[in-house]
Amino acid sequence: MAPSTALGKRVTRCRQQHRPQQGFAYVWALMLVLIMGIYLAQVGEAWQNRIQRSKEEELMRVGNEIRLAIKQYSEQNSAAGLQYPKTLQDLVQDPRVPFPRRYLRKAYKDPITGGDWLMIGGPGGGFMGVQSQSLQKPLKNDQFINENASFKDAKSYQDWRFAHWPNQGGGRK
Repeated sequence: MAPSTALGKRVTRCRQQHRPQQGFAYVWALMLVLIMGIYLAQVGEAWQNRIQRSKEEELMRVGNEIRLAIKQYSEQNSAAGLQYPKTLQDLVQDPRVPFPRRYLRKAYKDPITGGDWLMIGGPGGGFMGVQSQSLQKPLKNDQFINENASFKDAKSYQDWRFAHWPNQGGGRK
């Protein structure tokens, strides 16, 4: 019996020596998961900013295109007085003439929300501009082109108004 008890003591001593190492590996695994979580959160935030910047660029492009289309529409047939389009579809196909006259390729949706625009009413009916429905704070807040200079330090995308103001060149706030 003596040899078997000696073997049992040796096995017990061996198990006791490995237990602290197993706990240490578990702590390292938890730290690794924590570090990966923090890293993935940073990557996710950077990705969201990249998507938002892309949507902002699209909003600028489409908004300025709509502003130009409204300007061209309102200046056409100016002998009949200043007329603004009733819908975005009027900019795609001018209903005032029997032949195809297009100012926009298509009736764009708001790039930020994916929905319809808020229309800025014009004198005599119709609309003279559009703005996003989003109350989200823009990432870009400076260094705009002249037509969009009023967008500086806007509190939301709704403050970015793309309009053709009568007797003025660009968009104002």
